[in-house]
Amino acid sequence: MHYVEHGTGRPLLVLHGAGVDHRETEACFEPAFAGAAGLRRIYPDLPGMGLTSADSLRSGDDVLDALLAFADEVAGGSDYLLVGHSLGGYYAQAMAGRRPAQVAGLALVCPLLPGIRDIPEHRVVRGSGDLGDEVFRDYFVIQSPEMFERYERYVAPSAGLVDQAAAERIGESWQLTPRETATYDGPAAIIAGRLDSTVGYAAAADLLDDYPHASLAVVDGAGHALPHEQPELLKVLLGEWLSRVGHSR
Repeated sequence: MHYVEHGTGRPLLVLHGAGVDHRETEACFEPAFAGAAGLRRIYPDLPGMGLTSADSLRSGDDVLDALLAFADEVAGGSDYLLVGHSLGGYYAQAMAGRRPAQVAGLALVCPLLPGIRDIPEHRVVRGSGDLGDEVFRDYFVIQSPEMFERYERYVAPSAGLVDQAAAERIGESWQLTPRETATYDGPAAIIAGRLDSTVGYAAAADLLDDYPHASLAVVDGAGHALPHEQPELLKVLLGEWLSRVGHSR
């Protein structure tokens, strides 16, 4: 599994969403973790995206097993923190459910979750709405030249690296095998965009019933591209989460 890393200390894995690679999460989350000492930030390419092969994988369960094995390898037997955006949040939630003793903290940002519901209609809150291509316009609710530059630099280039055959193969069985419980009692942060027309925010709020130590933030003026659109707020919310992780340790 291809990855890049920054810093030293406790491992922190950051998982990106579908159709992109580590460059998007690295660009959004490195500034959010700036100044946080003692963290080894690890940004992998998910199987079938970026430079990570998915030749032997045939389902979402296979991807989850590969991510768990990768986390065990890079953590070297110690516990680690998990952050997931979009599809990365789907796998991060499952990883925490499978390995609660190893996952010392979990942050889900605009996560894809089972039972998504009440998806709002896409609405542009800033910009003309005619900038860029269709993918950009469907992804961002803030459609400024600055956001378009970020899209062209960190999102669009990864599309050509997606293994479409693997994506279709895994997509036929993408849903993970349910477990008896999905609870996670470690420090958690759930951050959702109120205008997220991809996964919404209602399913994210439902997690509070199973996450007894979770903080929930539903951010106005942000959609599925929240890490791009609200970087300062993202940094504050993740900083508060890291503080709780430190206290629990």
